[in-house]
Amino acid sequence: MGWFRRRGGSPADRPANPADVTHLEQFAQSRRGVEAFIEPRTTVTGTTVILIAHDGEWTRRRMPSPTAVRQFAQRLSMPVYDVQLVGYPQRMRDFNARQKLRPAE
Repeated sequence: MGWFRRRGGSPADRPANPADVTHLEQFAQSRRGVEAFIEPRTTVTGTTVILIAHDGEWTRRRMPSPTAVRQFAQRLSMPVYDVQLVGYPQRMRDFNARQKLRPAE
């Protein structure tokens, strides 16, 4: 069995869509202390941005490029970091740990 590839390139070539940008804007505007972290393109996924709020709550969406993430963050006056340089903040790991302890709803 071989690998199947879509016409026009790899899955990493898929751009962000307007719904993704809207979701990110709503997340940023409805939470305090949101920061953007650029995640690099991989062979499976294109460039993504992860937005992390003050309490560690986070969301991730695809973006066309690191430049697009920086422009998005600048437009919303939020700090932006390269996750390869600074890593993920501890508050995100703490949030994930708290979510694992919550009973299923």
